[in-house]
Amino acid sequence: MVNIIKSTGETEPFSEEKLRASIKRARIPDQIQDLVVNHVKSKLYDNMPTSEIYHHVSEFFEKSPQPFNRTKYRLKSAIMEFGPTGYPFEDYVSELLKKDGHQTDIRQTLNGKCVKHEIDIVAEKNGKKSIIECKFHNRTEGSTQVHVSLYTKARFDDLKDIHKLNDVWLVTNTGITSDALDYALCSGVKVITWKYPEGNGLRDLIEKFVLHPLTVLTTLSQGQKQNLLNNHMVLCRDVINKPESLQILNLPKDKKSEILEEAEYVCKL
Repeated sequence: MVNIIKSTGETEPFSEEKLRASIKRARIPDQIQDLVVNHVKSKLYDNMPTSEIYHHVSEFFEKSPQPFNRTKYRLKSAIMEFGPTGYPFEDYVSELLKKDGHQTDIRQTLNGKCVKHEIDIVAEKNGKKSIIECKFHNRTEGSTQVHVSLYTKARFDDLKDIHKLNDVWLVTNTGITSDALDYALCSGVKVITWKYPEGNGLRDLIEKFVLHPLTVLTTLSQGQKQNLLNNHMVLCRDVINKPESLQILNLPKDKKSEILEEAEYVCKL
């Protein structure tokens, strides 16, 4: 039995089933999935970090006839590229909520009963008004701690009567500690993490709505991505729907075509 080391430092047995599931979630064509799994298995050794498994998957795609499959597979790391500030993540969560039928306002200052509060997102759907706290981490091992649940609930309590709020959410791109989750659930804070709740976590919502972040694109440099993020472009679809927005990057025509080709491949159903 071969063990692997997770980003949290925990050790668990390598699971071919989990690897296949992650490849399938990325909508990699069926005929390629066996080839990817066999490639990774040929590289396995005891106590291999999961980051190295990810590297070998990407390595396979890069050498394959359709290298843009690598783009589809790098979803979690692409979300990490929203840093260093949390603003692009707030913009991105707002877009996910819009896709789910909410009306949203980002980065609002609201007067509470006691003090003013900086609220990441105010969302409304079917007459129900919510505030959303977005907690961004730029490292996979980062977890949302209990104090975030505490102040999220405190803000809601100070604002709910004045602004007729119905509920409060806490959304993070990684995980959450058991204490933070227990307090949130006990006090009525809705929690969305990368994998929680099962079947309806952040990863699931992204895949359900096919709203891949702009940062998945490998044809853009880090600086170019940051330039677009600073202009509130956070979706892959933004590049397809508004190709003129690439003008701020001063790219040659053939480079623009390459970026659009990758974006269209990633966003197709």
